[in-house]
Amino acid sequence: MDLWLILYIIDGALFIGVAFTTLYLMVFSIASHFTKHTHVVKAKRQNRFIVLIPAYKQDHVILQSVMSILGQSYPQRLFDVIVISDHESEMTNMHLAQYPITLLTPNFEKSTKGKSLQYAILNLPEFKIYDAVVVLDADNIVESEFLEQVNNAYESAGTKAILAHRLPKNRDTPSARLDSIFEEINTSIFRRGHITLGLSAATTGSGIIFEFEWFKRNIMKVRTSGEDKELEAMLLRQRVFVDYFDNIYVYDEKTRRTSDFNKQRGRWAFTQYRNLFKNIHNLLPAIFNRHYDYADKIIQWMLIPRILAVAIIMLMSIILPFIYFSLAVKWWVVGVLLGFAFAFATPNHLVDKHWDTDFILLPYRMVKSLVKHIYWKLHR
Repeated sequence: MDLWLILYIIDGALFIGVAFTTLYLMVFSIASHFTKHTHVVKAKRQNRFIVLIPAYKQDHVILQSVMSILGQSYPQRLFDVIVISDHESEMTNMHLAQYPITLLTPNFEKSTKGKSLQYAILNLPEFKIYDAVVVLDADNIVESEFLEQVNNAYESAGTKAILAHRLPKNRDTPSARLDSIFEEINTSIFRRGHITLGLSAATTGSGIIFEFEWFKRNIMKVRTSGEDKELEAMLLRQRVFVDYFDNIYVYDEKTRRTSDFNKQRGRWAFTQYRNLFKNIHNLLPAIFNRHYDYADKIIQWMLIPRILAVAIIMLMSIILPFIYFSLAVKWWVVGVLLGFAFAFATPNHLVDKHWDTDFILLPYRMVKSLVKHIYWKLHR
């Protein structure tokens, strides 16, 4: 086969994927600026909540998280807290046992968050009745009005799943600052932008509230480490709308080390494509049946991960001018458009004095993340 033909095929295939990803991100990034911030009225009914906090080797943060959820202005008789302490130290468990919570201490051979949540549901007393489940991570911090706000939003939404707004708890390293920016870009595009256009918000691993009976039935069906995305697929297949509330905050600890940052992105990419292969056969039926939330989610899983998209744009923009100059022009254009999409989706308060330095190092982190992910896939 002619080498020029091979070049055209590779260039065209990569460009179609990256251009489609860029267009999708641009549409929802712009839409996020037209969100209508409706006032949530005070609920007439006070729901009973069960707060689940899975913790795996997070001794340094779990106590602070528990104290924040226990310090709620919401009536204490109306919520219970369960900590699933998996491989925490004995000292941590001893401290946790002093709080008015239910402490569970499984010892899984292969730990996952899904297994911890299943363990909690299986160990609930039969006489306990709840209206909704709040899932938090062990490093999450919430304000004292959190459950009161959640109760108002849950009643207002009238759906089986709602999302709070995750904000960074720390921005003390370049990786943590980049993680914060990417989280807010996700929030703008996949939550705020989607809600604006009438589509379900993308779920997160924490700061999410489910109807209790729905969660109790469906969490037992989870089989992988990507429990949040499995639950999301179940919600969408069952036509459950996922609502998002921008003014209910959950403070989340961001990854401080580059190695953790890379590992996290690699794991997310693997989960994304695993879900795509499991659900792609439902794309056309979902479109024909006007099941647009589910169809949108499958399309979302088809997108090239943003770090990989930026890496491809940089690589093609640098190499192609030395091979065939005119082929590089379209890559420069799509690179600028992707930059605009990210800029529209990034809140102003995150553009600080560290911005330039962090993004100078971003290409290095992108390449390293890609190499590590490929290595992990080949040697696992």
